[in-house]
Parts: sequence; structure tokens; C-alpha cells
Amino acid sequence: MSSKSKSIQYKYKVLFPWLDIFAFLAWGVLLLKYWLTGQLQLLIHPNYFWLVSVTGIILVAIASLRVWQQLQGRRKRSYEQDLGEDVRHITLFPPGFSSTLLLVVAILGLLIPPKILASDTALQRGITDSLLTTRAQPQSFTVSIQPEERSLLDWVRTLNAYPEPDDYFGQKVNVKGFVVHSYALPEQYLVISRFVITCCAVDAYPVGLPVKLSTSQSDYPVDTWLQVEGSIITEELADKRQVVIVPTSIEKIPTPRDPYEF
Repeated sequence: MSSKSKSIQYKYKVLFPWLDIFAFLAWGVLLLKYWLTGQLQLLIHPNYFWLVSVTGIILVAIASLRVWQQLQGRRKRSYEQDLGEDVRHITLFPPGFSSTLLLVVAILGLLIPPKILASDTALQRGITDSLLTTRAQPQSFTVSIQPEERSLLDWVRTLNAYPEPDDYFGQKVNVKGFVVHSYALPEQYLVISRFVITCCAVDAYPVGLPVKLSTSQSDYPVDTWLQVEGSIITEELADKRQVVIVPTSIEKIPTPRDPYEF
């Protein structure tokens, strides 16, 4: 083997362990960053926050241990020993490929913040005013909450338990959510919606209720967050009899720090 080939081989043998270390460290830092900045609630259910934070700490600890092991090993090993222990394995991908891929993904995660799910995703996944049997159901539920104190999810759970729309006629409503323009509704209607997370953002599903406006839906751009106060009526919309909010007040509000329901 030429001296140039030996030099390249030596550099690779030194580089690959550090790629593993940087991958462990980057993923640990990424998970801890999500946790400490509150971005984790845009990605998973709060029940799993502890698991992510503990995993981040463990990954950083592993990276630190590996750094110590590398530095200790370097002191004891010589250039000739490194080359002499060249054990070759047959692999599908080039050496260091998986570590490099993990490192690149973690760096992209650090540079690109997670986005809030919005109306385009809501339309793709289908907005509903009921909880399907395949989705997580509330373990316990009562209708003791006053109508005007119900969140959007409380309303959907109530409709899921007692689905007769006419029973809610005249009840007060005060809900927050983002605007969706549904193709299935006329121009003077919008849907006020929120996403519900049962595990993570991948399985989040939108719930919502139609709002009957005195003006056009174009006055309220999609993804605008609103607080809507009003009362319930019932109408036949999209071949379905359902509750509709008639607003007495519509106020634009900032996007909440915690935009999802759980």
C-alpha cells in the first residue's frame, strides 16, 4: 500500500468515530432544543415530553462519553496500530453514510423550526365535527361545562356523545380556532378549526364547526386565528344537518403558543 493510500485510510479511521459522536450530539441537542423552546408541543402530545427530554439528555451523555473514549484511545494508539487493525466489512452503503445522514437531518432540524399545521393540511385530512371510532376517545366526559365555556374540542366531544343538532339550538358559543375555507360550503361560511393531537403531529386530525357570516369569507383569510362568540343554529349544509355558529362577535387573535387540542 502506498504512503498516500495509507494516509487517506488513516484519515477515514479517525473521522468515522467522530461522525458518530457528532450525530449523537446533534440529535441530543435537537431534542433538548425542542423541549426548552416549547417547540415540542408542535410535534407531539405532552404525555411524551418527558420521554423526548430524557432521550436528549442520554444522547448528549453518550456523545460526551464517546468523546472521552476517543481522546483516551488516541493517546494509547499509534499510527501504525490504526492501520494494522484495518478490519474490512461488506456493507451496502459506504462507510460513514448512516452517521452522515443522521447528522445532516439533525442539522436541518436545528436550522428549520417546526411549522404549525394549517388549513391546507386540515383540508387534506378532512375536517370533522365528530370523533371517529378509530380515533382516540375521551376516557371520561360530561356535559357539565357551560356551553359558552366549551372549547372547540369540547363542542366536538359533546356532539359526538349527543349528536342531535337541534338539541343545541340557541346555546351560547365562545371558541378559538383558525380559519378554513371549505369548498363544500357557500361563500358566506367559514370553518373555525383546530387540530387534535393524540400522539404526534403526523396523526393530528382537524375538528371544526361552520360559522355563518354576514359578509364574505374573504374578509377572514385562511389560517387567521379568531375568537368567535355567538349562538348555535341548525342548517342543512353539504347534505348534512349540523350545528352552525351565528356570530355576534368575531375578533382576530394572535396564534396561540399552544395551538393544538389534546
